[in-house]
Amino acid sequence: MQQGYQWAYIFSAIRPATGEDFTLVLPVVSAAVMDLFLAQFAAALPADAHAVLVLDGAGWHDARALTVPGNLTLVPLPAYSPELNPVERIWLYLRERFLSLRFFPDTEAIVEASCRAWNALTADPTRIRSLCAYPWITKLGS
Repeated sequence: MQQGYQWAYIFSAIRPATGEDFTLVLPVVSAAVMDLFLAQFAAALPADAHAVLVLDGAGWHDARALTVPGNLTLVPLPAYSPELNPVERIWLYLRERFLSLRFFPDTEAIVEASCRAWNALTADPTRIRSLCAYPWITKLGS
């Protein structure tokens, strides 16, 4: 039987100091989908809030291809520096515990498994804080 691959993508903005998050699990990735995520995240922020999102160099993170809401600032990381991106430890945690080496029959099942994994991660409010407590973030927040 021919094996194929399907994917789901977890888009998330996290606040390392508190563990708060805004997350969408979507079956596709593109600049248009990133625009959707940014618009929904910006709309969820309090009226007087401004958020800074640290992003890696993925093609759909390029600010030139995005419509960035006024209450968001995108900060790109240097190329090939995943150790600077706090969310990388979250992706590793999810893959190790919930998402790797599994067979899912279709994209819907992948999205459902990703949502269950995210809900399990966020059930403990200290988990995101512990995973994302990079030294440079701790210094910025103090």
